[in-house]
Amino acid sequence: MDDKISVRQICFILFAYNAANKMLLYPSFAANAAGNALAFPVLFDVLLQAVIIWSVAFLSSRTDKSFFGLMEDTFGTVAAKIVYALFALYFLLSAIIPINEQQLLVHDSFYDTLPSLWIFLPFFIFAVYAGVKSLTNVGRCADLCLPIFIFCAFGFIAMGAAGANFNNLLPVLKQPFSKVAGLSLGSLYRFSESALLLIFMGHYKYKKGDAAKMTLSYIAGGLTVAAFMTIFYCVYGSLTPTRSFALSNISVFFPTISYVGRIDLFLLYAFDIVALFAAVLNVQAFVHCLCKAFGKNFRIIYSLAANVSLIAIMFAVNNNFIALQQAAAKWFWIPAAVFAYLIPLLAWVLRRKPR
Repeated sequence: MDDKISVRQICFILFAYNAANKMLLYPSFAANAAGNALAFPVLFDVLLQAVIIWSVAFLSSRTDKSFFGLMEDTFGTVAAKIVYALFALYFLLSAIIPINEQQLLVHDSFYDTLPSLWIFLPFFIFAVYAGVKSLTNVGRCADLCLPIFIFCAFGFIAMGAAGANFNNLLPVLKQPFSKVAGLSLGSLYRFSESALLLIFMGHYKYKKGDAAKMTLSYIAGGLTVAAFMTIFYCVYGSLTPTRSFALSNISVFFPTISYVGRIDLFLLYAFDIVALFAAVLNVQAFVHCLCKAFGKNFRIIYSLAANVSLIAIMFAVNNNFIALQQAAAKWFWIPAAVFAYLIPLLAWVLRRKPR
């Protein structure tokens, strides 16, 4: 089995990486769009994506083939390569927001003054290196990131809860339904891990009950995000949209900080390790898809191409992150609906038996 990855490691990715990508700028934008109802669109999108996650995972119990193999047996090699090339483009687009948010987090939290964009370029050296690694390496990194994520995420939630005012959640759902529904639709691209799971198909050995494990892991990650965002709003109330990064602001009212200083920053530095691996996962998926699409294992070339493209995009959108976030909320849900919702469901009609 090429690029072997275990179900345990996939569960870690669906739990930790899933949540880490949504705990940077998303809470502030969600609060701006839906006020104290910011957690409800998250819960709806998590439930919807969990159904697709279960569908793809359960499909693995019906075949040992990869998604590429299913496409190849049903439509032929050329069609399978075209579909994988389109998936590569989708993963490249999916990398833009996480990397942009990672850049903004570094600039906002790690420097007292606004640094040059050039300061962030070492990230792309790491991304080029990570991009040439196989899915086996992706799984090993997930093993390392899980304990870090659990310690940091629940540390932030606990410290935030100490300074939270839960009356800020009242009255419940006072916002118009259109705003809550609009946020749910605009956030669809953030809840698209089923596309990755589709690529993982055929690279892990399915055992009875694994579909439930993957689905529950994803739901656990989503509930962690919902709890984190709820606590964040309880801390700041109507001022929440003005707090750019929840991670660096949620714990400032924790009583111990008044005596020993910003100990929460140590959690932030550690959490950023997980966020780094979560951000480059799309680059690794891009490289994997191109290796299948072109039938050539030129990983370093594909990884360099992806990162050069992303560097150009980062320079193009520098100091325009609000416009980028708004454009993503308005348009990115369309490719996400196709590649992370429609295609995984249509995968059930592919030929699962030999010709």
